[in-house]
Amino acid sequence: MKKRLEKKVAIVTGAGHGMGESIARLFAEEGAQIVLADIKDDLGQKVADEIVKSGGAARYVHADVTIERDWESLIDRTISYFSKLDILVNNAGISASAFPDNDSVDGWETTMRINATSVFLGTRLAVREMRKSGAGSVVNISSIMGIVGGEQNHPAYHSSKAAVRLYTKAAACRYGKEKIRVNSIHPGIMPPMLSSRNSHSVPGSLERVIDDTPLKRTGLPIEVAYGALFLASDEASFVTGAELVIDGGLTAR
Repeated sequence: MKKRLEKKVAIVTGAGHGMGESIARLFAEEGAQIVLADIKDDLGQKVADEIVKSGGAARYVHADVTIERDWESLIDRTISYFSKLDILVNNAGISASAFPDNDSVDGWETTMRINATSVFLGTRLAVREMRKSGAGSVVNISSIMGIVGGEQNHPAYHSSKAAVRLYTKAAACRYGKEKIRVNSIHPGIMPPMLSSRNSHSVPGSLERVIDDTPLKRTGLPIEVAYGALFLASDEASFVTGAELVIDGGLTAR
């Protein structure tokens, strides 16, 4: 059976841990040649090495997604390794609970830069290469926190993920005529990110969220990865500007 991403070349950012790692591994299993980008060299290289050991094609590149020249280098190296770029997954991000002071300006600026500006930088540069192939798919990892508000964590998290949500739609409109699709995924409650101070800042809050979730549990990174696989694949050839919510039904209430 033909693999779903056979002959595709993909960049996955934040690929050393969590959802990014699951996406990179699944894409490789489905035949994609993967460039894993992260700022944690030990984690990113380990995942790339394990993909290669299992028979996949993968390279690791150190990249700070807030820096344009790092993006330029990442994409240049992708082309040098695999000759083209078909898929970009903008997964790298910072947690909602990364900053103890929810009113800090630094928290606002850092979160917006990592979660939102990076998506703009990566997409605009990736599109330049996708045009050469005549098609492409960009998958932006947002959050349900970009759809609803909340009071526990820094408001920049909600704002940055909402920016990703609407930027995705604007980019889909802009690049659709070039057969470049842009979609977003909105995960619900997942295992803590590396930048999380804790899973939930208020005692008992995680339990309350799980109780409010129709499926009565937190999500798994692989469940987000399967959503990304669909949006990246040719199966989603008529899907652009969409938002795929993967939250166990939490926002259905």
